[in-house]
Amino acid sequence: MRIFGIVALGVMLGGCASVTRGTTENIAISSTPSGAEAVVSGLEVPTTCTTPCSVVAKRNADISITFQKPGYESQVVQLQRDIPGTGAAGFAGNLLLGGIVGMGVDAATGAATDHKPNPVIVTMQPSAPPPRAPVARKPRPPQAPDAGT
Repeated sequence: MRIFGIVALGVMLGGCASVTRGTTENIAISSTPSGAEAVVSGLEVPTTCTTPCSVVAKRNADISITFQKPGYESQVVQLQRDIPGTGAAGFAGNLLLGGIVGMGVDAATGAATDHKPNPVIVTMQPSAPPPRAPVARKPRPPQAPDAGT
């Protein structure tokens, strides 16, 4: 009976980081100047927002953000997944309470990870102005020779 209780507790507490941190996180997005279109790929549903904005993303998602604004060069930021101290603590808690099941849950959901950088902040660079078109000049009419010489 004791073994059954321990196994049941382990299954219920499986995935300590999943329980304490959740499987999603908010990602703040901003740009200078503000008002850029941020196209976020890697989410279940492709999302576009106008900076400053934020999106909710699964912790195990591979995310990239493309910034676009007329008059500025487009920029792409690829987010990395990192295990912060709080995620590592939750993952380590699996050793005490959740065991292999908890570690598997956290690994599958990415609950022990965070996306970096967060917040995502970019400084947009002005695009080069288009080259000027050459101005067509009319040829000068030939001048009459001086009569007094």
